[in-house]
Amino acid sequence: MLAKTNQKAEMHQVITVANEKGGVGKTDLAVNLSALLANMDKRVLLIDLDPQANASYYLAQDEFKFSTADVLLNEQPLDDVIMNTCVKGLDIAPSTLGLSAAELRLANDVNMQFKLKKALKTIENHYDYIFIDTPPSLGLLTVNAFTAADGVLVPVQAHFFSLHGLSNLLRIIEDLKEVINPQLSLYGIVLTMYDRRTSLAKEVKQVVTERFDGKVFKTVIPTCIKLAEAPSHRKPITLYAPNNRIEGVYRQLAEEFLKRLNA
Repeated sequence: MLAKTNQKAEMHQVITVANEKGGVGKTDLAVNLSALLANMDKRVLLIDLDPQANASYYLAQDEFKFSTADVLLNEQPLDDVIMNTCVKGLDIAPSTLGLSAAELRLANDVNMQFKLKKALKTIENHYDYIFIDTPPSLGLLTVNAFTAADGVLVPVQAHFFSLHGLSNLLRIIEDLKEVINPQLSLYGIVLTMYDRRTSLAKEVKQVVTERFDGKVFKTVIPTCIKLAEAPSHRKPITLYAPNNRIEGVYRQLAEEFLKRLNA
């Protein structure tokens, strides 16, 4: 059952966090931005659509019977999957490794790309923001997330190889917008794992900012040992290191995110 109040939100936004490259801080971004928005009195749901289930390990404190695999494969109501997290105002729809079988089975379904979008209709008005954490690929799970979303956040590690594939990802977003989801837009690119001590990080930041003018968030997520430690403690940075500088950076990102959406 829905863990939170049934009071309806005046409006809601569905945001997919995606990058086909792994190891770019995608789940950290999804979890910690969600937590910060919840701390700002927003009602937030995080949907884990990654078979690696890292976001679920982060936030799902209790055992669960159903997962997002059941939603996509067995049409289990999303209401049955959603559970509380350690953060007040933030719920999660957890994932399991069983979701890895979804792409094979969904490939035989003529309406495969609309599975998540259909499931969201029953609960979306109970939240201000719904984030979807996706696998590091552009397969059917990610297509489901794009089809259900209003916008996309793309984390990009401040590293040369992270630039590879970014243009392809943005091109796919535009293609899906034209063919399947006309409302889909790029909410922005977030630079992550930024080490200001290196010239490479500065060069990557400059290239991304110039190439994707106006699409790059001003707030940059730096490398931080506390951020790396937080998942092992199963807490977002707001609870694991609430007075650390990285928590302030994520708060700044959350504020910039809200300004972008309300602009």
